[in-house]
Amino acid sequence: MRKLVVTHNIEQVYVNEIKAILPDWEIIVGKEIYKDRIHEAEIILGWKKDITDLIGSASALKWVQTWSAGVNNLPLQLLNERGVMVTSANGVHAFPISETIFGLMLALTRHIHTYVRNQSSKQWHHGGLKLEIHGKTIGIIGVGAIGKETAKIAKAFGMKVLGVRNSQIPEENVDEMYVTTELNSVLPQCDYVVSTLPLTKDTKGLFSMEQFQLMKPTSFFINIGRGEIVVEEDLIHALQTGEIAGAGLDVFEVEPLPEMNPLWEMENVIITPHTSGSTENYDQRVVEDIFLPNLRQYVNGEKPSINAVDFKKGY
Repeated sequence: MRKLVVTHNIEQVYVNEIKAILPDWEIIVGKEIYKDRIHEAEIILGWKKDITDLIGSASALKWVQTWSAGVNNLPLQLLNERGVMVTSANGVHAFPISETIFGLMLALTRHIHTYVRNQSSKQWHHGGLKLEIHGKTIGIIGVGAIGKETAKIAKAFGMKVLGVRNSQIPEENVDEMYVTTELNSVLPQCDYVVSTLPLTKDTKGLFSMEQFQLMKPTSFFINIGRGEIVVEEDLIHALQTGEIAGAGLDVFEVEPLPEMNPLWEMENVIITPHTSGSTENYDQRVVEDIFLPNLRQYVNGEKPSINAVDFKKGY
């Protein structure tokens, strides 16, 4: 019997929807049992770090639908060599992450983080508040689903939107589009620099001392992509020396962020624990918006097309 393994605990309604498409398959669901059955899977819905060590004997595996937008934790080379298709959960995070991006931007601009600290000590202090977000320039580095939604929100604030991605194809709500090799010419123009990039061999360490020195001393850096896109030591130096004004960070080189990391103590930094994509609608969007349409294609002998991963690009 052909088998589908789901590495997450999902509601029965979603299991039933899957069974309606795969009535003759065995559907194996749950964090508690996937390890014992992963080697039998033809399809894996989800992914866990330890699966890389478990799929050596998974000769039936044909397709992996990840639970995350990023696929840098998967053994892409091995899967490619074995002819296993991979589709991601790209797009699931557009609403919650864009909300987090603006939450961080607004908090840093309007000193909300400062006032929260003051509240804990019952301190009534102006905090040097003077900046506003309206009419400023935002650089969105990585104009995918998250970047597009961020650009749309930026327009509600009357912002100028600069976009950076691999192609210069125009995008609604983006005033000027640049390619990745033009990053350094974009940074000096921006009051806010937002990285939504996936981690690939080309993006690792993309933001280092050179990039932070090119940014305005009044600018803010927001990273909700991947921690290793940033040389963290250089970011810390830029924050300590005033090369940039502040940062909102959801991702880090090492997670959880070590207690001794100086970012914890910086008054111009807001830290969130890699939670920007969390949402009450996550499972529904992964299963119903991405996996089920892909599954219908798969059972019809077609390749799943939604968020198909390009192994050469790494996303």
